[in-house]
Amino acid sequence: MGRATKGCGCAGAILVVFLVAAGFAGWKYVLPWWKMKPPPPSGGELQVHVLDVGPINGDSILIISPAGKAVLVDAGDAGKGKVILDALKRYNVQQLDYFIATHPHPDHMGAADEVMKATKVLNVVDNGLAPPGWEPTAAPTQPVKVLSNQKPVAMKPDKKRSIIRFYEEYKEAVSQGGAHYEKAEPGKKFDLGGGALLTILAPSQPFFTKEQMKTGGNEPNANSVVARLDYGDFSMLLPGDAEQQTEHRMLTKDLNLQTDILKVSHHSSKYATAADFLERVKPAVAIVSCGEWNRYGHPAQVVLDRLKAAGVKLYRTDLQGEITITTRGKENDYRIATAKEAKRDVWEGRLPQKDDSTRAGFIAYGDFGPPPKNVNRK
Repeated sequence: MGRATKGCGCAGAILVVFLVAAGFAGWKYVLPWWKMKPPPPSGGELQVHVLDVGPINGDSILIISPAGKAVLVDAGDAGKGKVILDALKRYNVQQLDYFIATHPHPDHMGAADEVMKATKVLNVVDNGLAPPGWEPTAAPTQPVKVLSNQKPVAMKPDKKRSIIRFYEEYKEAVSQGGAHYEKAEPGKKFDLGGGALLTILAPSQPFFTKEQMKTGGNEPNANSVVARLDYGDFSMLLPGDAEQQTEHRMLTKDLNLQTDILKVSHHSSKYATAADFLERVKPAVAIVSCGEWNRYGHPAQVVLDRLKAAGVKLYRTDLQGEITITTRGKENDYRIATAKEAKRDVWEGRLPQKDDSTRAGFIAYGDFGPPPKNVNRK
């Protein structure tokens, strides 16, 4: 009798140890996976429209969830508000549930004020960083010097002020529009309804500094908001203008980076889309948003070669216009349509006239108009 009781005690102890171990494993491995797992798809249609905001350069991506919620990621350069507003009208978007500004460069934030003045925006998300050199002081866009007994004489506009005017206009539009503002934080999830989920992956602190960009690129790009869109078995990565430094930092974290479609970072700059990052992401499709007149060698041939070697299907707004992805969330059921047929080989890159880094003055400071006719391409 005593032996039987002792045996039961040992078995009970083993069972307790097993349950504790199983609970720990579930807490450490299963729970994080469960939290990361997107909700099941509703079966409705998710739409992603990579808008053509060229011919200079820029990004603007419109997401419409199966539940009808609308997200605009970036707003192209100044003067491109009409392109975006026309798209909102075309897709019957009455308001934007979220506007996400990936970073404070004018080719991503330039037309934000135009959009927010014409469309109700409920929530605004950005990385909380201002352009380098920006100070929160108001100043007239065209100062006037008044001389005694003379007519007012227009003074030469402050170059630094005119360069960052887009950010002043953005901040003013956010304030006047009454949208709820929040800073992008890694791990933050936005439920778009119908099973669609947008997750912030970057930037993470400490933010990149100018001194860390000596190998190329610039810190506003490196601190871009990076987001992941999930809907059932479909996924898309939206990295703004993230640089290789951003990519390498994400590779060191426990992030789900593998995706069906990659919006190629930084308009396919040579300073982004590193080989090890591509190996982790494993996209089936890559989309480059860039302008036909850009002077920075976008898309860079070295990046296109990497994408081609990875076996992806490539699309480009400079050659094919607006690019639309639709899906109902089932595996490999997404469809891609372009506004026009490419008249050039999509795998043919461009040679730069300028280096797309801070050292060369890059931030799209007004390279307006077509490039010289003798621009070489390869």
